[in-house]
Amino acid sequence: MLEQIEVLCHSSIVIRREKTIYIDSFKIDKNYNDADIIMITHDHFDHYSEEDIDKVRKEDTVIVIPESLYIKALKIGFVDENIVIVEPNNEYEVKGVKFKTIPAYNVNKQFHPKENAWVGYLIELDGNTYYIAGDTDITEENTKVECDVAFLPIGGTYTMDYEEAAKLANIIKPKVVVPIHYGEIVGEKADGEKFKNLVNSEIECRILIK
Repeated sequence: MLEQIEVLCHSSIVIRREKTIYIDSFKIDKNYNDADIIMITHDHFDHYSEEDIDKVRKEDTVIVIPESLYIKALKIGFVDENIVIVEPNNEYEVKGVKFKTIPAYNVNKQFHPKENAWVGYLIELDGNTYYIAGDTDITEENTKVECDVAFLPIGGTYTMDYEEAAKLANIIKPKVVVPIHYGEIVGEKADGEKFKNLVNSEIECRILIK
């Protein structure tokens, strides 16, 4: 289920299937300019990076964004027909890729207020469902997510830490869970293994951040 999927660093993910999808592009190492779709969870610098968007976008790339990023997307040259504005708890289809939006927010800190309407994505690809949680704590909404693969932030400070993320994984029980959002800005590389040790044995934990 993780074929042709990479965690490039932090929360930056690329999926190369029938369509090439980048999520929260950050610290991209060179110009690829191959994105069919760019999906942004929210507008913090380590998730919405215009420098890195320029390295992956091409002429017909569609960018999927919360409403708070609309003006910024226009300013960097996206035209309206290639901008999809999303809000939490909704369903969309872009270039044949179906996805839902899951609210992403903090419950015990103020970095990601619920009223900002920032999101995680639940993407359907090749018969499997992939949950990219965005920057979030454990919430009423994400404990109800049903998915085959979950990408969960574990770095703490701004999101769940590895213990909280393991708790969420054990609640929603994906077939595979991948820790993200650690080892670069927050959290230590060792947190991936700490997270893995707390995830129930029937869930496969794959560490893709090297």
